[in-house]
Amino acid sequence: MKTLDQNVTERVKAAIELDTKKPMLGNVDMAKALELIKEVGAVLLDVRPPAKVVGENAEEANIPNAYYTPYPSFTEYLDILPKNKDAVILIACLKGWFANRVMGYLEALGYENVYVLGANIEDLIAAHKAHTK
Repeated sequence: MKTLDQNVTERVKAAIELDTKKPMLGNVDMAKALELIKEVGAVLLDVRPPAKVVGENAEEANIPNAYYTPYPSFTEYLDILPKNKDAVILIACLKGWFANRVMGYLEALGYENVYVLGANIEDLIAAHKAHTK
């Protein structure tokens, strides 16, 4: 029987292997992020802590499939995650610090198509609003 540590190690190895197959290890630019949201139907998680949100969060900005799941209380939002572990999930914050942490958590939970916006989420919200006018 495997110990918990062996299971965790195997899951982390599997997540890293999946990431190495993604361009830029799963970090996406603005154009790819908009494509994932609009064409693929990705779930967008805005994980900025409340103190870092200026103006609207992604959910309030009416970005399709967007949820505001602030990092400090992220575990309170696990029930909104897709049941399908193959679902595309895009995570964003201001500089990627919190988003990259959440990416690791989701991959450890078995999600395989997790990406991080390599840009500021405020720019993504502005781009969304510019395209929906």
